[in-house]
Amino acid sequence: MITTPGVTPPDADDEADPGPGTGAAGRVQAVRHHYAHRGDRATVRGRAYTVYLIALFALIYLVPVLYTASTSPPLLAVRTPTAAAPLTCALALAGCWGAQLTGRFWGPLVLQPFLLHVFMSTDMSPMSYLGTIARRRLAAAGTAVLLAAITAAYLTTDLFDRPSTALPGVAVAAGVSVLAAVAWLWGQVRAVRDNLLLASAAGGVALLVSALSLAVPDGEGGLWLVAGVSAAGAALLGRAAFRSIRTIDLARLARESARASQARTYAGTGTLHHALDLYRPEPRGLTSALIRPDGRLRGHLTQGAVRALRTRGRALAAVLLLLTGGAVLTRGVAGPEGGLSLSLWLAGAIAVYLGSGWVSETWRGLRDELTLAPLLGEWWGGTPARTLAWPLTAVATGAGLGGALALLLPWPLTGRPAAHAVLLAAGSVVLVLGARFLREMKLNLPLELLLPVVTPLGDLSGLRIVAWQFDGFVAVLIGVAVLNAVPSAPGAGALAVLIAAGCVWAGLRRTGWAHRGLLYRLRRV
Repeated sequence: MITTPGVTPPDADDEADPGPGTGAAGRVQAVRHHYAHRGDRATVRGRAYTVYLIALFALIYLVPVLYTASTSPPLLAVRTPTAAAPLTCALALAGCWGAQLTGRFWGPLVLQPFLLHVFMSTDMSPMSYLGTIARRRLAAAGTAVLLAAITAAYLTTDLFDRPSTALPGVAVAAGVSVLAAVAWLWGQVRAVRDNLLLASAAGGVALLVSALSLAVPDGEGGLWLVAGVSAAGAALLGRAAFRSIRTIDLARLARESARASQARTYAGTGTLHHALDLYRPEPRGLTSALIRPDGRLRGHLTQGAVRALRTRGRALAAVLLLLTGGAVLTRGVAGPEGGLSLSLWLAGAIAVYLGSGWVSETWRGLRDELTLAPLLGEWWGGTPARTLAWPLTAVATGAGLGGALALLLPWPLTGRPAAHAVLLAAGSVVLVLGARFLREMKLNLPLELLLPVVTPLGDLSGLRIVAWQFDGFVAVLIGVAVLNAVPSAPGAGALAVLIAAGCVWAGLRRTGWAHRGLLYRLRRV
């Protein structure tokens, strides 16, 4: 190639750029190619280290779990294909609802803000650059859900132990994975009303298919029916969802992409809780309800209830989680020791833990108030009752109502006595509240966690960071496992109080508090 002195020859990538007359696919490919070869892209060594971490995790954790599951009795014994059909319908329904909810916050069309800005600045239609991205991501999501569903079924059930249920089980997993992937796109591109209609229709179809599968003389036909209905529903939803890409609100998509980019930055720097805070709904309305007509603030419980009602979606989800978690938790502690009862106990505790965080925004206010104490003096601020009155009352009431409903329903209780079950349930709720306090007092990532932990298997400091990121879940899971190992219910209740007190103390230490200021403030409650 002949070059002129003083003129820089064009780069190979620039020569390959498509001109204005090139099709939309080529222009999209050119933009993605340039962005993929930017200066701050991931290096080969960085990708190799990621592969090393995944392989290390699989070698240390995944392989032993798979081996243990293959040599131990299943957690859920599905003796006949007829009994498996309602379970698979529930799995498909949960996958559809979960994918819709995920799409409302982080859908498959979320891009890097720079890429989206470049695409929006052109004369191309949204379908020309979002359609290809959606197909690629839906294929990846469907594959991931398929592998996760098959792995979970293999670890927890005996569907793959018999040839008569193995092939229908794989078909059901494939149908559920396709349905979940399409529902993920539907949740982002369609309005809230359409998502509610889909959720209601999915629930009705699941009930109908469950009833039909139980009435099928041949038990294997029920699983094939679930797989066929899931695949047909995915095909219908897919066509409607892809047609909706043409009319998507690009301004809303730009806001979602910017928020996702910021959340990704927070997660990459070790502050996942700050990333989750970005997805908290903004409070709306009822501002004047916090003040009495005479100008004074209302009581602690009233303020907490009003603040909860300002985010109605979170409040409704919290109520459902607390009631369901309380019922499942009570069923777990009232059943026989080990097996399914322990799983119900853990699931109920996790549900109550999630509901305790969504029931109020006053946890964040308490954290902000406590973090100012080292700056303004340990005697600064109001009493903890001002911020803790509502969440403690709401969690105790919601979990208590759910537990009472579980005890009053005519279900067989063949495990612990009712008094011991109530004591264990109360101790579990106290443990959950302590874990929630520990999580909400979290600030920035401590630098000491970044120090290497040298072992024969390599640096395992990442495990400490993961444990710190999900410390609330870790405290709940370990606490419930320890309580289950205690032989007496009073001893387990006392131990739950001690664990919760330790979580509270650790949370206060995170905010820089000392014991003298804490004792003084408790005297003012």
